[in-house]
Amino acid sequence: MEGLAGKVSCILFFLLFTQTVSSLKKPLKQNEPCKRLALYYHDIMFNGTNVANATAATVANETRLGDFKFGKLVVFDDPMTKDAQLSTPVARAQGFYFYDMKTDYNAWFAYTLIFNSSDYKGTLNIMGADMMMEETRDLSVVGGTGDFFMARGIVTFRTDAVAGAAYFRVQMDIKLYECY
Repeated sequence: MEGLAGKVSCILFFLLFTQTVSSLKKPLKQNEPCKRLALYYHDIMFNGTNVANATAATVANETRLGDFKFGKLVVFDDPMTKDAQLSTPVARAQGFYFYDMKTDYNAWFAYTLIFNSSDYKGTLNIMGADMMMEETRDLSVVGGTGDFFMARGIVTFRTDAVAGAAYFRVQMDIKLYECY
């Protein structure tokens, strides 16, 4: 009889535990972000002479397979601003992207937005494919810290300006759907 009582106790504990955990989770409202930010990402490529201003550098050159920079790897520490001007940064984007398609311009990004301003403190981790020829592209917010603890959501990229290989600016619409 003691064995049966022990099994019943274990089952009751498990049911109580799962009910408690499921009640702590906030419901997702897929059409309404719990937090939304609009920022501009400024990428200034190192060209061999602009050491003081460069925020990104090629660390592996393309492979010469096709015309789309296939295999090129870039590491960056780019400023994020509230407007399209290269004004005072509200965050930094630190990470890398590499060109991963031989037949079109496409890059894969993995980076962290690091906030340390009066508005926000903490990080957002973002990753995904940037299909550059599309007008808008969505990447995933896969986590965060501080004011963005355990955040999940979508970042919509829209290319805002391009100056050859030297500079590009992307407007980022950050929509968080899980906020704690």
